[in-house]
Amino acid sequence: MDASSPRSPARRLRRRRRARTLFATAVVAPLLLVGAAGCTGPAPLGPSSPPSSPGSPDQSTPELSESESEQVADLTGIVEEAMATLDLKAVIVEVQVGDQILMTEAFGESMTGVDATTDMHFRNGAVAFSYVSNLLLQYVDDGTVSLDDTIDQWTPELPESDTVTLRMLTNQTTGYPDFETDPGWTAAYNENPFHEFTYEERIEYAFNRPLQFEPGTNWSYSHTNFMILGHILSQIGGEPLDVLLAEKVLEPMGLDETEGYNSSFIPEPVLHAFSSERRVALDLDPSTPFYEESTFWNPVWGTPVGGAETTTISDMTKTAIAIGTGELLSDESFHEMTDSQLIGFGERLPECEPSCFTQVEGYNYGLGVVRSGAWMLQNPQLSGYSAVEAYLPSDEIAISVATTYAPGAFEPDGRYDNSADRVFRMIGTYLAPGEPPPPLPPKQ
Repeated sequence: MDASSPRSPARRLRRRRRARTLFATAVVAPLLLVGAAGCTGPAPLGPSSPPSSPGSPDQSTPELSESESEQVADLTGIVEEAMATLDLKAVIVEVQVGDQILMTEAFGESMTGVDATTDMHFRNGAVAFSYVSNLLLQYVDDGTVSLDDTIDQWTPELPESDTVTLRMLTNQTTGYPDFETDPGWTAAYNENPFHEFTYEERIEYAFNRPLQFEPGTNWSYSHTNFMILGHILSQIGGEPLDVLLAEKVLEPMGLDETEGYNSSFIPEPVLHAFSSERRVALDLDPSTPFYEESTFWNPVWGTPVGGAETTTISDMTKTAIAIGTGELLSDESFHEMTDSQLIGFGERLPECEPSCFTQVEGYNYGLGVVRSGAWMLQNPQLSGYSAVEAYLPSDEIAISVATTYAPGAFEPDGRYDNSADRVFRMIGTYLAPGEPPPPLPPKQ
């Protein structure tokens, strides 16, 4: 075999070295901790672990040029290095540049003896927040509501409802406590992760505590905000949220494999997930092995009622492009949703830590969209899954990643890294060295 062939041992060795360099330099700062069990925001980095055994790609890419084939070979090396270093069970990746799908591949196993495949379904968590925001902005565009409307006309029973606006709900500045950080909710979730938490239950957990700050004066990641926003949108649209999202967002974006459920159902084929996050809640000794299937834990708690969704890697890519180009919105609403308007805003306070912090270039919030440098993304993590869909407008690059975890990925207290975010940042750095995704700030 010619040494210049992408499959030659010499070329594989060089790819491996490049992948290790990217892994060491692309993302070196710990990710921000937002929330607790099953959070849909950034999570802290876990330690490196002994290598796992990544599988081979499960399908070939479309016919590519020689340079594109070389890129795919390099990207394969990046994913394989990430799997070995981060102790990942499965990684599914899709990369699109312009109109060309450069790579759609799956690595590793869904379950023991069952290879991961690119058509497998998984939870998309906070990606639904971008759909909910898009729905809201469609109502803004048609004149039904304004972002500055106060929410007392729909939810007068909530604290400060005559001050809190639709914009504050969507950009996480209400001061409403996150029900997920309430100790009572955390205990209930860990006791029975199959329980379906109703809107009323979550509201009660959220407002067991006073507001974290006066509305509009700080920033704090709170699932409560989007839960309330979804409740309001169902009133505005006169239909359940899942129906509205399907008709006005998912179908127009061409997301044929994305659907909302009020249960733990996932359509076949399923990417299975496993977790150690309940270790502390179950009072297990750190030396006791603990690793349980979490695939069918009920995800309804983390999103608005009607917003708990399953998806595929290709629908994640379509989402990245549709959100990143403002496909369904006016130009004004697109910029409201995606511009970096909060950099420098917010501060960490005892009343709201760890969910509140100053917005920076590496992580700042639009309206249901995370900005990281020039990239627009969502990076959910919950119940043993992590995922990313991200878009770079200048180069028309869309990257989607979904990961599951092997036992060594979990820290002794059950925490785990959002490894999909790590893989995305390595791929983004490789494909767009002039505008790489910046490292996230260290945990404060």
